[in-house]
Amino acid sequence: MARHAQNLDLKSIWLFSGCSASEIRKIRGSLDELTVAPGKVLCEEGDIGREFFVIVSGTASVRRKGRKVATLGPGDYFGELALLDRKPRSATVISEGDLQILVLGQRQFNAILESMPSIARKLLSATATRLREADAKAFH
Repeated sequence: MARHAQNLDLKSIWLFSGCSASEIRKIRGSLDELTVAPGKVLCEEGDIGREFFVIVSGTASVRRKGRKVATLGPGDYFGELALLDRKPRSATVISEGDLQILVLGQRQFNAILESMPSIARKLLSATATRLREADAKAFH
């Protein structure tokens, strides 16, 4: 794995925020590192999600209903909810230039959960925290 990829703090991603150092190493070891050419569709709005992505270098555009709504760069991530619920993607993400990404597929994610059940409990806790934060924002 490239040095830039090693420097990414996976604990800064809400889904993995409660994981221990050994759990983070297990997750990091399951990530595939890819280089993507400009204009590549990483995920398509409406498609069922099966991967989680972390951007190491480069940028990607986020589009909803054909309109650009955001630009993602190094350290940004997307698709984490797909690992949990396998529901349709809420946006299309396209590489804007050469892009280096880390990818965690559904099969690798499931293997992590089976081999380290403690991670599953921490993911549930992180998800509950995220839901409570969203609920508090919606009603205050």
